[in-house]
Amino acid sequence: MDVAVFAGQGDAARSMALLWRAGTAPDGRPGPKPALTLDMIVDAAIAVADTQGMAALSMRAVGERLGRTAMALYTYVPGKGELLDLMYDQAFAELPTRYDLEAGWRAAVSAWARDLCELYLRHPWMLQVSQVRPVLGPNEYTMLDTLLRLLRVTGLGREPLRSLVGTLFHFVRGSAATIAESRQAEAATGVGDREWWLDRAGLLKEVAPDFADRFPQVVWLESEPAPPGPVEPGPYLEPAARRTFHAGLGLILDGAEAAG
Repeated sequence: MDVAVFAGQGDAARSMALLWRAGTAPDGRPGPKPALTLDMIVDAAIAVADTQGMAALSMRAVGERLGRTAMALYTYVPGKGELLDLMYDQAFAELPTRYDLEAGWRAAVSAWARDLCELYLRHPWMLQVSQVRPVLGPNEYTMLDTLLRLLRVTGLGREPLRSLVGTLFHFVRGSAATIAESRQAEAATGVGDREWWLDRAGLLKEVAPDFADRFPQVVWLESEPAPPGPVEPGPYLEPAARRTFHAGLGLILDGAEAAG
């Protein structure tokens, strides 16, 4: 992914007020075009980032998508910093807030993790927003509260739950980043994953004929092919990355179950 972008760089008071919709949004001015709304601006900004990437995001680009000037947006959003916070929080509103616990907490948490992973893949620019400084918006808190509601069933105490939540977020985000990068690699380099691996695997045998002696554990691990999984759309590496995601998630939940 590209260089990390840090949330919370706009004016703190304005950002928090906009995130929580504290106060009344400005009315649109009379004219031939309908008034803008804050939600319209945020939706347009998300669309720009989805289609063109984070680097293309600007008040001007968002204004052009809405058929307005950048200046017209400043009545609603002070700047790009505040807009990024709003975009990031708004994207989380796509996640479900209820999961059926009838099949057990593991099935519910697995569904939550899959939904979060797919959210990141629909909006890969979210993976550039650092987790070091959360946005602290209502949808971000709703996502966290939803997960905690599912995990409380495990009986774990507060400290183990904090660790488990952090582990799940890092795992899902990292898995989504791998899948997103596998989708981007061919377009960015002009070389497909399969071609890249076949070329280098052949060269590895030439430059390291003693590879098996030097790295016996690696050879042992790779001596048995990975179990076949469902056919997934996307690049060559994506099915393997998805299998790793499901297997790794199972191991994390195994640990949570044993600790509960």
